[in-house]
Amino acid sequence: MCGIAGFNWKDEALIARMTDVMAHRGPDQSGFYCDDAVSLGHRRLSIIDLSDNARQPMRNEDASLQLIFNGEIYNFAELRDSLLKKNHRFLSRSDSEVILHAYEEYGRDCLRHLRGMFAFALWDRRRQALFLARDRIGIKPLYYYFHAGRLIFASEIKAILRHPDVQRELNHQALYDYIGFEFVGAPDTMFRNIFKIPAGHTLWFQNGVPEVRPYWELSFAPHPGDITRQDAEERELELLDHAVKSHLVSDVPLGVFLSGGLDSSALVAMMRRHITGPLRTFTIGYPDKSYSELDYAKIVSDRFGTEHHVLMIESVSQDTIEKALWHLDEPMTDLSTVPLYLICQKAREQVTVCLSGEGGDESFAGYDRFKASKANRWYRLIPRPLRRHIITPLLDRFPDQIQKKGLINILKRFAQGSDLPEDGQHLRWQYFSNPALDQALYRPGFKGHIAMDPFHRVRDYAALCDARDRINREIFLDMRFIMTESVLMKVDKMSMAHSLEVRVPLLDHVYVEFIASLPGHWKLKGYRTKDILRSCLKGLLPDTIVNRGKQGYSLPIKNLLRDQLKDYMIQLLNDSPVIRENLESATVNRLIREHLSMTHNHNHVLWALINVANWHRNVFCG
Repeated sequence: MCGIAGFNWKDEALIARMTDVMAHRGPDQSGFYCDDAVSLGHRRLSIIDLSDNARQPMRNEDASLQLIFNGEIYNFAELRDSLLKKNHRFLSRSDSEVILHAYEEYGRDCLRHLRGMFAFALWDRRRQALFLARDRIGIKPLYYYFHAGRLIFASEIKAILRHPDVQRELNHQALYDYIGFEFVGAPDTMFRNIFKIPAGHTLWFQNGVPEVRPYWELSFAPHPGDITRQDAEERELELLDHAVKSHLVSDVPLGVFLSGGLDSSALVAMMRRHITGPLRTFTIGYPDKSYSELDYAKIVSDRFGTEHHVLMIESVSQDTIEKALWHLDEPMTDLSTVPLYLICQKAREQVTVCLSGEGGDESFAGYDRFKASKANRWYRLIPRPLRRHIITPLLDRFPDQIQKKGLINILKRFAQGSDLPEDGQHLRWQYFSNPALDQALYRPGFKGHIAMDPFHRVRDYAALCDARDRINREIFLDMRFIMTESVLMKVDKMSMAHSLEVRVPLLDHVYVEFIASLPGHWKLKGYRTKDILRSCLKGLLPDTIVNRGKQGYSLPIKNLLRDQLKDYMIQLLNDSPVIRENLESATVNRLIREHLSMTHNHNHVLWALINVANWHRNVFCG
C-alpha cells in the first residue's frame, strides 16, 4: 500500500511536497520521476519484494513507461508467468511490475487482466499520455484537479492542496448531500473542482484533455444456465477460499480484524485453512454491551486458536477525533471511523497487513435497511395520513434510548425512513435528514447554491443497474453508491494513517460478480439476511455466529455527545465559520438541546456537523 501523486509539468520541489504530506501512506521509501512533460511521486509501504528492485516510480526496459502504483495485484504470479511466455523480462518479484508489462502487451485493456485493489498512474512517453485507473470496486482512492490545461492527481486530497494555485472552495451541493448521507458521493468531493475518479473508471490525459470513462460495471445478469442452490453454495465457498488464500501473499507480518460478526469470522475460518502457525486477530470492545461484540469474537478466537488482541474503548479524546478526521481529507460521518483508527493503530504494533470483512453486508443484503425496505411493503398498506400524522408523531413522543438499538429506537428509525420519498428506495433508512429539517437548517443564501433533491445521486446510480429483482437492485446501490466512498474510504484512510495495509477478500471482483448473479431471495430470505452465506458457513463456524444478527463496532457517539463530548460539540458548532455562514444557528442549537434532553436522537446530524467544522478548520483556517 502506498501513496501516489503527479501532474503534467516538471516541478521537482512540488512533487516532493505532495509526497511528503502522504508519508504515512509509505514510510519505507520515496521516489520521483520528472521530465519536461510530467512529474510523478511515490511513497512506498513495502509488502511484496522488499528489495530496491521494487521501488517506484518503476520503469520498463527502455524507460518509455513510468509507473506509480498503490494497492495489490493478487493474481500477479499467474499474470507474470503468462507475460514471461510472451518474452517480457522482469527485474523484480513485485506485483507492481506486472502492470507495466500488461500495459505493454494489452494497452489500456490491461485492466481486465488485473485482479486486485489498485490506483495507479502510468506515463506513456511515446504517446505523451497519462493513464490513471482505479480498481473495479473502488477499494483504493484516486483524486484529481484540472484547470487551464493542468492536471494534478493524488491518493489524498491534502497532496493536491499542496499546489498553491489550487483554490480551496466549498462545494455547497456536496455539503447538502453529505449531511443527509454522511459521505460525499463520486465524482464529487467537498471541494469545488477537485474530483474522485469513480470506481471502475480510468482517466486518460493526452493533448491537454482529460477523458474519464468506465471500464467495468457490476452486472446482476442471472448465472448462465440453471444453477441449483447447492451448487451455488459449493461454488461460493470455493471462490471465497480462493480469494482469502490469494490475499495472504505477503513478505511482512499479517493479521485479521475479528469483530465476531459473520464476515470477519468467515475470514478467520478460511485463513486457518492456509495458516498453520500463529494467527493474530484484533477486536474492539466497549463497556456498554449493546455496542460490544467481545463475547462473540472470543468464541471465534477460541474455535480457531488465534492469538487474540482486544482494544477496550472507554472514552475518546478530542485529540484522537481530530487526528482521525484530518486523515479523512473530507467529512465522513461513519460512526466506526474513530474506533477503526484506534484498532489500526494497535494492529500496526504487530503486523503490516490486516484482512477485514468489508463487503459482506453489501453483497448479501446484510444491513437492517434491506429488512426495513421489505417490511415497508406491508407498512404502506396503512393509509399515508395515518402513518404520517398519527404513528410517526406517536413514536416521536418516546424519549431516545441509551442502548444502540432496542425496539423503540428501531421503530422510530423505521417510521422516519418510511416517511421519506420512495425514490430513495432502501437508502431512505440510510438518509438522516428530512424535508422539514432541510427547510429549517439551511440559510437562504445556501439554498440558492444547491438543488434540494436528496436522492438525485441515487437515481443516477439506479439507472446503471441491470438487476431484475428488488433485492439485487438495492444491493447494487449499496455496492456502487454507498460502499465505495463511505465504507472503503474510511478503511483506506484510517489504516493508512498508521501505515497499515488492509485487504478485503470479500470484495474480490470475481467473487462479487458470482454473488451478484444469484437471485436476491437467496440473499435475503424472508427477513433472514445473508441467507446463502450463512448456509455455506454452517459447520465451519459455530451456530452462535452463523445465526446472529448484525451489530457492528460503531462508536456510542449519541451517548458521548451527551457526556464527554458535550462541551466540545457546543463550542465547536457555535464557533465554526462554515456552520454560521451556511446553516441556521437557531436550528443547530435546537438539535443540540433536543439531543441533550434525550427527546430525540440527532447524533447523525450533529456528528456530521462536527466533522464539517473540524474539516473546515483544518483546511480553511489552519
